[in-house]
Amino acid sequence: MLKPSKTAFVPFVSVENMMRLVLHIGIEKVLTELAAEIEADFARWPLFDKTPRVASHSDVGVIELMPTSDGETYGFKYVNGHPSNMKRGLQTVTAFGLLADVATGYPLMLSEMTILTALRTAATSAMAAKWLAPKGATTMAMIGNGAQAEFQALAFKAICGLREVRLYDIDPAATEKAARNLAGQGLTVVPCKSAEEAIMGAQIITTCTADKQYATILTDNMVGSGVHINGVGGDCPGKTELHRDILLRSSIFVEYPPQTRIEGEIQQLDPDHPVTELWQVITGQAEGRRDARQITLFDSVGFAIEDFSALRYVHSRLKGTGLYQDLDMIADPDDPRDLFGMILRAEAASSTAA
Repeated sequence: MLKPSKTAFVPFVSVENMMRLVLHIGIEKVLTELAAEIEADFARWPLFDKTPRVASHSDVGVIELMPTSDGETYGFKYVNGHPSNMKRGLQTVTAFGLLADVATGYPLMLSEMTILTALRTAATSAMAAKWLAPKGATTMAMIGNGAQAEFQALAFKAICGLREVRLYDIDPAATEKAARNLAGQGLTVVPCKSAEEAIMGAQIITTCTADKQYATILTDNMVGSGVHINGVGGDCPGKTELHRDILLRSSIFVEYPPQTRIEGEIQQLDPDHPVTELWQVITGQAEGRRDARQITLFDSVGFAIEDFSALRYVHSRLKGTGLYQDLDMIADPDDPRDLFGMILRAEAASSTAA
């Protein structure tokens, strides 16, 4: 067979190499650097193409594409959300993503994004809390102790100075798993038997559950003044975690309103209910936290720009590591017009070799 040219190869970051890259850099450093990358892209938000994710819903889950471009680089993520997968021993969320050069359309990198999505979601949460949470917050309640929980806790530790995480899940085995994984990570870890117990003394409340339904993880009477709520689990139509009355008492901050109004907690509210876009807070065009008694809510559903930031971060960190494989992905004939001839030459080369 004909040997592919250098142009044919696209770097691919496998799950194994993603794990090795994260361990090579250090997980808290990765989270901190990712948060900085995401914040920098939020600061140039108007430059990006923006569209709600393209979703294919079924009665068991959703499959989505999340594209964006800053005019120089294009990126997309494929991601699913299937809550019933856990019963089959499968991941609820899986993902992969691609970066491409806008000038040529050629791919720059293909990467796993199941692990990377967990990292970027946690980094985004902590980055938002840096702007919205009460000053000096040191304790977080983590309601929902599934695949995302440890990433959230470590991101808040690294970026916001979190010292204590209070864990609760309806499945005690999930809480035991999260507590075990967080042992020795520099946090005080307190397993709790109810959401109410977990919230006691917490200045930050993170909800991150998987059920695809209108759920009430937090009721209005559970949430006092002055807290910051990081709502992660509500991320598609018909899936929420917070009682509507909590939303009515909160200052609500979102990524991209046209998407969040369909998928986030605010799908419970009127279409014109006021919200603030987080990028405007970062650029000084809007207020974040105003006073100590204010309840702030980051209604996080995940947006394509965050994935774009994460892919660019990984791409920038690959050089010199060898933590990728070259995939023969792009047909590269000697004459760009002669793709068929490339097949014929391959056939001839194969016959000669035989």
